[in-house]
Amino acid sequence: MSGRFIDSTPRSVRSKKVRGSALALVTVAGLLVVTASSSQAAATAVGLGTADSFAVLAGAGITNTGPTTITGDIGTFPNPAITGVLTMTISGTNHAGDAVTQGAKTDLVTAYNAAAGQGPISPIVADLGGQTLVSGVYNSAGAIGLTGALTLNAAGDPSAVWVFQAGTTLTTAGSSSVVLINGAQACNVYWQVGSSASLGTNSSFIGNILALTSITLTTGATVNGRVLARNGAVTLDTNTVTRSVCAGAPAAGPGTTPLLPVAYAANVGAGAQGLVCPWGGEYNDYGLCVGAGANPLMNASATPAPSATPAPSATPAPTRPPVQPGSGTVQVPDRPSGGVDTGDNSIG
Repeated sequence: MSGRFIDSTPRSVRSKKVRGSALALVTVAGLLVVTASSSQAAATAVGLGTADSFAVLAGAGITNTGPTTITGDIGTFPNPAITGVLTMTISGTNHAGDAVTQGAKTDLVTAYNAAAGQGPISPIVADLGGQTLVSGVYNSAGAIGLTGALTLNAAGDPSAVWVFQAGTTLTTAGSSSVVLINGAQACNVYWQVGSSASLGTNSSFIGNILALTSITLTTGATVNGRVLARNGAVTLDTNTVTRSVCAGAPAAGPGTTPLLPVAYAANVGAGAQGLVCPWGGEYNDYGLCVGAGANPLMNASATPAPSATPAPSATPAPTRPPVQPGSGTVQVPDRPSGGVDTGDNSIG
């Protein structure tokens, strides 16, 4: 008997203890599941500040080869050199290294750090090709690669946000793509890259690239988002870069002046007529994109205000009978039938 422990607890009590322990384990497991789910919902939009208006922003210059189309502003600082600009079609402003670019570069640092600091994270353990991801923060301590198609599923939430964090590089293969489904928007996709990014030939990329060093777009690559390099150069080669804008701008109501998203306010005003707007067509004198392919959010048909109903004209006051010069008397018209002559030139 020595050294042997005998549990004298009644069997019914021991059974309750076992069931209670099992329930506790289930509860803990449930909490773990909730935590994992919440990590995917933790991503928040990254404020770009004044860098928002830029489609291409660099630190060590911009180099372009071939016909490249850019919708949005471009700029580079502290190295303001831009080569190949004559073969660029820019629907925006070339700020080169001016004060606007310098302010945007400062805001880019803030945005980069904000994206890098988001969490909790879901680890990236393989190439992103062939995956479908809901909104969240996805992190790789090293490189991020994309071969094939990556699908981003907003599950019907147009405000869903994705933040991808690469410890080193972002590299996409030729003809790779990012696909948006169920309300996902390009403006809500962010790629924070710890060194440099390179997009493969004829790849179709979506999102805002915030790279610490350089960004290279090889021949035929397209970007629906932004190409923002903090310290290095941006290299382009026959590309299309379209600065993404979130849907939801207020439409013009009847009888009102059409409202524009803040991002395009700089394009409106004296001399804005005839400027090419991002979706094709041109700005009219109200700042609306008109013509084929015009953005429906900016081209809401504002019904002209109805013409005001003219106020009825006032009934003119009766005129007094004329006074005969020098007589001091008033000519009184014939009194109406039934009137009584009071003898004082009035009708009673």
